Amino acid sequence: MRKRDSKNPCAVALTLFYIAAGSFLTAISFSLFFIPNDIAPGGITGVGTLLHALLGYPVGAMTALLNVPLFLAGWKRMGRGFAVKSLISMLAISAFIDLLPLEPATADPMLAAIFGGIALGAGIGFVVRGGATTGGTDMGAALIHERFPVITIGGFLLALDCLVVAVSGMVFSILSMMYAMISIFLMTKTMDRVIEGFESAKAFFIFSEFTEKIAETVLVKIDRGATFLRAQGAYSRQSRDILLCVITRLQIVQLKAIVREIDPDAFVVVTDVREAMGEGFTRA
Repeated sequence: MRKRDSKNPCAVALTLFYIAAGSFLTAISFSLFFIPNDIAPGGITGVGTLLHALLGYPVGAMTALLNVPLFLAGWKRMGRGFAVKSLISMLAISAFIDLLPLEPATADPMLAAIFGGIALGAGIGFVVRGGATTGGTDMGAALIHERFPVITIGGFLLALDCLVVAVSGMVFSILSMMYAMISIFLMTKTMDRVIEGFESAKAFFIFSEFTEKIAETVLVKIDRGATFLRAQGAYSRQSRDILLCVITRLQIVQLKAIVREIDPDAFVVVTDVREAMGEGFTRA
């Protein structure tokens, strides 16, 4: 049997789209919002923004110069594919920042912090979904963790962001430092949402004497699977089945109506599912 080609053209095209779109969004967050308003939201590009303010060098060029040694040091650790994609993304971001003829989107630093943080988070999220990273901070953190295991990777990245933000308060102003903190918060939230996906779902845990009938009705009426979980009551010590059903937001009303019709006395627990992958949902 011939092995299936792992390099699906559609998957490759989607990966390239993610990296290109993410690099562009990351770059314009600096060109349109951060650099014109003296905001340095952490990371290597934040350091480049500070050096631009102090020495006048282009932000993109400084970012590339700072990143390249980290990429070279962590090249073997990353693996060739990941390293190449990350290097392309980093160079594209640096080029976009310096070469795209963009005018500042706003002179209001609060608006710049908000929309810049959202654009930056979306950009980084897309690049990560493309299987790459936007800079060398991750590699630098990994190398330092190998040398000094007591320093965690997350702790180093947080310390770097805090250091850049603190220095921005001295280079620019305390207000600029606070705007940078707002940007980092929004960037983190947006990045997490983009990486995890927007197709949220709901998980229903249904406690009823009629779980089999509810499951059959769910399969027929809303074409959704269900799972029986064996449990034991803490008070009665009796074994019973709990029905687990994961559905999309559009099917919530239908499932509630089914449960209410079959067993009005059923006890139902509904929880959020950040991401669902597989049949009927998104693919990994």
